[in-house]
Amino acid sequence: MRRMLHALVLGFFLAALAPSAHAADNGSWSVYPLSSKVAVRPYFYLSADPGQTITDKVVVANKTGKPLTFRLYAADAYNTARDGGFAVRTVRETMRGVGVWARPARSRVTVPAHRKVTVPFTMRVPEGAEPGDHAGAIVALDERIDRGDGSVALGVQRAVAARVYLRVGGPTLPAISVEDVRVGHHQPLVPGLGDSGATISYTLHNTGNVTLNPKVELRATGLFGRTLLARDLTRIPSELLPGQSVRLTEPWRGAPQLDWGEVTLTASAKDTRESAGASFFALPWLLAAVLLVVVVVGVVLVIRARRGRVRPSARVRPSRPAGPRPFRPRSSPSARP
Repeated sequence: MRRMLHALVLGFFLAALAPSAHAADNGSWSVYPLSSKVAVRPYFYLSADPGQTITDKVVVANKTGKPLTFRLYAADAYNTARDGGFAVRTVRETMRGVGVWARPARSRVTVPAHRKVTVPFTMRVPEGAEPGDHAGAIVALDERIDRGDGSVALGVQRAVAARVYLRVGGPTLPAISVEDVRVGHHQPLVPGLGDSGATISYTLHNTGNVTLNPKVELRATGLFGRTLLARDLTRIPSELLPGQSVRLTEPWRGAPQLDWGEVTLTASAKDTRESAGASFFALPWLLAAVLLVVVVVGVVLVIRARRGRVRPSARVRPSRPAGPRPFRPRSSPSARP
């Protein structure tokens, strides 16, 4: 019997929305905060002190022609490792913030065709909650697994979530750092032939307790302080959550083929600014190979020359010192017995 391996993919439709944008939506259902008569809220913007309990309401709207049943749960948010995008934990993952503190009044809800259902939820902030920003979401998960056309053994489980931005009262500290800067060169084999380039990688880390909208400046200098590159980077997360770090890369097209210098990255956000850098040495492969051969040959010749000058002399066996000769009295020719 053929065994089928089913991979479960949980897709969250959490595209970045402007303040005037519509609800989080995947075309079949949407999830959004209950709005007042005064203003429409794209997200939940909540504030509470440690030990305080607040309540709000979430709306789940069914856009299809048949009833849909969802599992409702609260989840923590994080920045994805790939590009720093906003994402939320799955229901099976461990929660430590909003995912633990928020509880919908109903864990499952059935929404009739082309209708909407409003569900209250309670946010209980513990006494020991850290001050600052805590991000999460209220998630409406369709627990059915979509097998697609059945041609592949892959199941997709879909969910839509309304973001929750909670600020816990207390001192706030914006802080950012740039860590582990590295420069990797891509050199042509022959100098001057082919394109050269480099890849700059670094880690952007929110070390404070508030959400940041970071900006990163890149500057590269060569020998004698020459400016080789200076630009503002654009491929960075629009919001970096507290405690989150993201590994990012930036291509450097046209990097020098022969130079020695330093790359510096400066990250800044509200009331915080930090820099870090790394040195680089650009050398074409062919030139590097030639220099290596020259160095090896030079070392070999020097070793041989030293061996030729310093030749060990033949060992000379030391002579044994002569001992005292024994005394033998000489007889007188006139003395006879």
